[in-house]
Amino acid sequence: MLKEMKVAGITVDPFTNTPIILLKDLEDKDVLPIWIGLLEASSIATALENIGTPRPMTHDLIKNILDNLGVKVVKIEVNDLKDNTYYALIHLDVDRKRLIIDSRPSDAIAIALRTNAPIFVEEAVIKKSAKIDLSTKGDKVVADSTDWEEVLESLSPDDFGKYKM
Repeated sequence: MLKEMKVAGITVDPFTNTPIILLKDLEDKDVLPIWIGLLEASSIATALENIGTPRPMTHDLIKNILDNLGVKVVKIEVNDLKDNTYYALIHLDVDRKRLIIDSRPSDAIAIALRTNAPIFVEEAVIKKSAKIDLSTKGDKVVADSTDWEEVLESLSPDDFGKYKM
């Protein structure tokens, strides 16, 4: 069964400095933490704050392509969790036909935020996921771009792992 959720914010794993996107159900009962990459976290934070960029970034480009082709993002769905890897689907309406595309959750969420598409999570994924306690004072949930800039500025090149230039 699917449960509708919303993006509650972005936090950083205190042990690995890895960004975590937090999804909350509409009743604020369940929280789903999904560990994501730095670039995807930046894209999601940009969308959350409605910050425009001089040129379209990747997820903005995808939205522009979909809009120009008349394709509607119906919903995104975080549908599986295997070996600590989350899976998602993007449901598209193409000329009244449903097209379902496999996606990383971070990309699907970034697109959903830009297209105002609802975000759903399979309840089995919520049950299998790591639990996160938002009441601890040490964890900082990043809700605006100023906080996110501080997080990004505090990272060293080694924090970027395989994406290091």
